[in-house]
Amino acid sequence: MAIDDLLDEHEQSERVLQWLRNNGVGLIGGIALGFAAIGGWKWWGHDQQSKKLAEADRYSAAVEAIESDDPKAAELTADLQPGMLSALAALELARSQVAAGKTEEAIATLKGIASDDPALTDVVNQRLARLQIEAGQADAALALLAQAESAIALEIRGDAEFALGKHDAARASYEQALAKMDVGSPMRRMLELKLTEVGGKPAEAEAKS
Repeated sequence: MAIDDLLDEHEQSERVLQWLRNNGVGLIGGIALGFAAIGGWKWWGHDQQSKKLAEADRYSAAVEAIESDDPKAAELTADLQPGMLSALAALELARSQVAAGKTEEAIATLKGIASDDPALTDVVNQRLARLQIEAGQADAALALLAQAESAIALEIRGDAEFALGKHDAARASYEQALAKMDVGSPMRRMLELKLTEVGGKPAEAEAKS
């Protein structure tokens, strides 16, 4: 190997060593930060998983309390974190309250449900509207379903209108509901009877089905 090559290699080595002297602390700090970030991420993931498992346990305890008519059922349900599990537990609690004849309590339970899931919100509103009609609060049910679009919601809106003596409006709602309801639905015959009761008449195709 030539002397010049050795000098070049020596010079390169010196430059590398000098760069490490100048940047070594920052490099080591960056590596340490990288390991810390990885460790923090793993800790966060483990923490989140632990919280989910704990919430699932609380949900199970709430449902068991509801099914066994435990006086603490409402309290356990209220203690759940807002989310899907909380909403499902509240729906079950409301069902239990209705079965026990506690309509007003069930209405309050359903009103307390908050969800970002449109499908779940629709279910809650439909159940709430039915209870409101039963409790003589048809006006509130009608306002709740003012923007109803599904066949079930339109039918319930028709029920509210019928309860208020608004037969023309009820007929229109029932007709819209029939138009959206599947021909093979077991609920179709009942809806046709409701339509007839308010002076409507199912279309021939619907009547034959």
